[in-house]
Amino acid sequence: MAADETTTTDESTGGTGPGYRSVELTREALGRYEIRNARGGTITIGDGSTDDFTPVELLLAALAGCSSVDVDHITSRRAEPESFVVVAEGGKASTPEAGNHMTDLEVTFRLGFPEGEGGDSARAAFPRSVAQSRDRLCTVSRTVQLGMPVAMTAQDS
Repeated sequence: MAADETTTTDESTGGTGPGYRSVELTREALGRYEIRNARGGTITIGDGSTDDFTPVELLLAALAGCSSVDVDHITSRRAEPESFVVVAEGGKASTPEAGNHMTDLEVTFRLGFPEGEGGDSARAAFPRSVAQSRDRLCTVSRTVQLGMPVAMTAQDS
């Protein structure tokens, strides 16, 4: 496969490998929506007037979650973390040129590992695992960094 070819299929995998992904959003009430994935999982989101996550918070959660999966799988092979906290943050901005968008996105990992050989190995792998997630592994952050276009269509039901 050529370097510029993508590895996607129409088969829904739902896992971490390549393949088609989809979610369906249904309106529950004004400003409140339920999202369902292909495996039947649901999450409710809102417009910020309740304690439901907003779409922007879900973007931050997706950044933190995707990279956390990568870092966790790499480091926990060496030692189970004693603490694992990840903060994703950024500013919401609006400009005439770009419209609404997020700026200064940052994901900060705070992990602690036990003393001993396994913990030392995990600590040594930790910075590299964060870099691998940022530069290659995390689909969410890679998509944001690459700036993929989003097609939107309107259809009557």
